[in-house]
Amino acid sequence: MPLIDSMVQASQFSPDDEGIKALAKQLSDILTKLGITEIESDGAQFDPNVHNAIMHEENPELGENVVSQTFQKGYKRGDKVLRCAMVKVAN
Repeated sequence: MPLIDSMVQASQFSPDDEGIKALAKQLSDILTKLGITEIESDGAQFDPNVHNAIMHEENPELGENVVSQTFQKGYKRGDKVLRCAMVKVAN
């Protein structure tokens, strides 16, 4: 998971770097082959089985218990959660 997090950060800091894009693509392909998928977060209904709420906000534009921001992506393999997503939940 630390390698995935580092690639996400590198992509955010240097979105036009072709080397980083190529490495991120390779890592994504490897994860896909292993059956590892990202847990849906932003805009999704909060699910304590896959989300770890570390912040709360009042936001009248969002519904009850909707994930408004993801701080760290979560991952699963099939039905098994490898790491919960750390999120902010609205209302």
